[in-house]
Amino acid sequence: MPLSDVTCKNAKPQEKPYKIADEKGMFLLVSPNGSKYFRLKYRFAGKEKTLALGVYPETSLKQAREKRDAARKQVMDGIDPGQTRKQEKTQKAAAIDRKKRLDAGLPIINSFEHVARDWLASIAHTVRDITHQKKIRRFELHTFPFLGALPVKEIKSPEVYSAIKPLIAKNELETAHRVHSDISAVFSYAIAHGFTDYDPAQAVAAQIPPQKAKHRAALTEPKDVAQLLRDICNYQGTFVVQCALRFSPLVFQRPGEIRQMEWKDIDLNAKEWRYFVTKTEVLHIVPLSKQAVSLLEEIKPLTGSGRYVFPSSRGDGRPMSDGTIRTALKTLGYDSDMMTAHGFRTTASTLLNEQGWSPDAIERQLCHMPKDAVRAAYNRAQYLDERRRMMQAWADYLDSLKAGADVIPIGKRA
Repeated sequence: MPLSDVTCKNAKPQEKPYKIADEKGMFLLVSPNGSKYFRLKYRFAGKEKTLALGVYPETSLKQAREKRDAARKQVMDGIDPGQTRKQEKTQKAAAIDRKKRLDAGLPIINSFEHVARDWLASIAHTVRDITHQKKIRRFELHTFPFLGALPVKEIKSPEVYSAIKPLIAKNELETAHRVHSDISAVFSYAIAHGFTDYDPAQAVAAQIPPQKAKHRAALTEPKDVAQLLRDICNYQGTFVVQCALRFSPLVFQRPGEIRQMEWKDIDLNAKEWRYFVTKTEVLHIVPLSKQAVSLLEEIKPLTGSGRYVFPSSRGDGRPMSDGTIRTALKTLGYDSDMMTAHGFRTTASTLLNEQGWSPDAIERQLCHMPKDAVRAAYNRAQYLDERRRMMQAWADYLDSLKAGADVIPIGKRA
């Protein structure tokens, strides 16, 4: 006899679970604790299976039969209702977990961002912290907005290209190549750890135009350098910026290292500036000419009590901003296609080589160190005596140019 509401309601628990049959494979399972469950027995692919249809009375007899009929239709259509139910539960659980992780600011499991973060953590000990932070920032700006939430296994080449295409459109080709390289590295990691089987970034490489080498503009003709030095002397900006601008050609170090120059690294008595170069990771020695020492003594009463020689004008304890010298040069009429803050290095290298100074001494002064770390550390003070003479001769040469004299280039033996 088919089940009735009265039968379901009056079914009493027994010592062991028992079944009360309905029609078409459905039955009511009564447990010893009094709970009552609708179940469907069916066969799929030659195997007998059971599907839960609900708990009585939350699920009525009518509702249970509707679920039964829907499940039997799935079986007739070649679909296993039990497997479908498992998939739905898995998808629901994944959706809940996804929402929880997103609400907590965490990447979705097995998404591109999840795998990328794992890869970034795995290489953190192999690169400098500043380099690592730049790499993370590139992902956050250019990659995660396009690929971050996608399952890494499902990402195709067109989706990788969609992340790089905006950079190509803006002609930011160097960044485009870096982003592509980073994405490809993530997929290499994903393949090795079983997240996916191939690298969809490979096909994208040929779609990125090659990056043409861009040389920083610099003046290399003595008469042009002479005019630049005279213009620098007439600069009307703040005293700190005036000093930084005058100091740059005297030492020709990297602009970032000059603006972040610290008083603790300067020995005015020894006429030396010793600091750790982050780019080459070596201790660098810069001999200071009399002119450089005089300039530092001039600014010391103003900034000597602080950390930086050339602090920010905002008084917030930070160094001068990285665009200050560039802006000062532009104010003087030197656009970036004529002269840059980095160009002082090219100016010095060109003219010192023309004057016959040792190329090795010049390279050491520029802190273009050998790639071998041991050799670099050993050579950091190499040619120091010659570099002391060279730096003083260079400062004297700049003074002569600025004065407008007929300057005869002074070689290394002068």
